Amino acid sequence: MNDITTQRLAIVIPARYGSTRLPGKPLADILGKPMVQHVYERALEVPGVHAVVIATDDERVAEAARGFGGRCVMTSPDHPSGTDRLAEVMQSVEAEIYINLQGDEPMVRPGDIAMLARGMWADSSVQVGTLCHPIDADEADNPNTVKAVLAGNGDALYFSRAKIPFARDDAPARYLKHVGVYGYRRDVLAAYSSLPPAMLEQVEKLEQLRLLAAGMRIRAFEVEPTGPGVDTPECLVRVRALMAGETGAAAAAAAAPAPLPSLAGIKLVITDVDGVLTDGGIYYDATGECLKRFHVRDGLGMRLLEENGVRVAVLSGRDSPTLRKRVADLGITLYQFGFKDKHGACRALMEQAGVAVHETVCIGDDSIDLPAFAACGLSYAVADAPVYVQRRASAVLATAGGKGAFRELADAILVAQGKEHVFGSAEGFATVMAGMAQ
Repeated sequence: MNDITTQRLAIVIPARYGSTRLPGKPLADILGKPMVQHVYERALEVPGVHAVVIATDDERVAEAARGFGGRCVMTSPDHPSGTDRLAEVMQSVEAEIYINLQGDEPMVRPGDIAMLARGMWADSSVQVGTLCHPIDADEADNPNTVKAVLAGNGDALYFSRAKIPFARDDAPARYLKHVGVYGYRRDVLAAYSSLPPAMLEQVEKLEQLRLLAAGMRIRAFEVEPTGPGVDTPECLVRVRALMAGETGAAAAAAAAPAPLPSLAGIKLVITDVDGVLTDGGIYYDATGECLKRFHVRDGLGMRLLEENGVRVAVLSGRDSPTLRKRVADLGITLYQFGFKDKHGACRALMEQAGVAVHETVCIGDDSIDLPAFAACGLSYAVADAPVYVQRRASAVLATAGGKGAFRELADAILVAQGKEHVFGSAEGFATVMAGMAQ
């Protein structure tokens, strides 16, 4: 067994300035300090740590770190993953184990990080370590919450956005949430970039599955439920209240996560076009006319919603005669074409439809749709959207863009509103058939 006090442990804190929902997040003020300083100071409290380093690609974060005496390493802005960024830091920071601690976790417990480090020192066969904690069945239903299934010794068998394990016949099940703190041995980091992307990683959009697919051991250490991280302005308000030590009803209200709206109350669906209603391909004929391939099931889904009192709006950063023809054929009268500011466009569409934010859901597939996600009460990413877009959505669809993703959401809305019969039975479909189009 290795002694943590005689081995080198480095804690690396990635801190990107850019954030769609909370720009400048690492520098957000909490009790008179930038958030990243709180994380840095808690990392310094971990017993046996030899180096704590902030890794950033933004000079504003580096300047703030220098201001409070923090050690900072400038990294490339072009890394495809956080693990690749950590590998760059490894070139200038010597250690046997590197712990990746996110810069938006100001309430991290030093004891949890120490447990992770001790567990890795205790078993040299563990190549990667991480954390998890129990959650209830309702939270396990959320695809944005990554679940872990472990072997008896704590090694991860699998990570998934799906609800695992599957409780057949309502058998009792225990669910674990994966906490995104990782400990890596030096040789794992050195080899990571040469590992081929795994099918599981690409399907689930979970980076750690590349390691499992390569046969590496990931040991998960169970901790108590962790405090909230900071992802949105609302999260920042809650964390400020908790760290200020507020008590009573005000603190409870601040700490409670804001409930998401329900599909049962949705009155407007705003959909992107390229990459959602199409597969993202754009074709030009000899005259320069833009051609697109749409899916008939999406068209029927739009009409089913419209016939059942849920308005549909089409929002695209592009404009073309092909798109206008498709919208006209489906009888859609709410649309905004050629708008790059999708936040403002969504608000305008809500006003036209006479609905509130919590009554609106949007679907997108790429970075241009993130402002729309922020404007609407609920947001869905298609299955093949980049992982950084999926992380910003309320949920992720099982269907890829251009292959019936809109229809998947349309059916879910109708089910939530008790109208499954209109697409699930001949008798129900007959009640809306006159208004159908594909």
